[in-house]
Amino acid sequence: MRIVKNILIGIVILLALVLITALFIKKDYTAEKEVVINKPRQEVFNYIKYLKNQDNFSAWAKMDPNMKKEYRGTDATEGFVSAWEGNSDVGKGEQKIVKITDGQRIDYELHFIDPFEATSPAYMITEEVSPTQTKVKWGMSGEMNYPLNIMRVFMNMSEVIGKDFQTGLDNLKGILEK
Repeated sequence: MRIVKNILIGIVILLALVLITALFIKKDYTAEKEVVINKPRQEVFNYIKYLKNQDNFSAWAKMDPNMKKEYRGTDATEGFVSAWEGNSDVGKGEQKIVKITDGQRIDYELHFIDPFEATSPAYMITEEVSPTQTKVKWGMSGEMNYPLNIMRVFMNMSEVIGKDFQTGLDNLKGILEK
């Protein structure tokens, strides 16, 4: 009986230690990656402003070829929504265009529904490197709520998400430079 009591006390102490540690771990994160594409800025922007085109280059779109997609509104305009529901790798959520600065930037709102609830801002930026080269930056920020933020000790969200951004940007470069 005493062994069971000591084990239970040990579990409670360990759990308390984890929860206390989580109080001191940052909740927010950012991820941004970039690529230079050998195409003029406006040509690149005219492709990426269409959310439906993300299905051609996004790493997440490739994770579940049977993902259900739904679109609301007029693509490449503020207010357009791309919704998805897929396997456990991609979950369920929506992406909405909240602002477009023609030729320069698209701001999105990502609303994750499953496997976790979260809303995060994201963006794509195009910058002219030369008349025939464009730098594209893809990024987002987010927050891991307490006590789930303890996972940041074991997992660098910037690297995890950044890897998928880089894969998507490399795919985009391949498509546009064909």
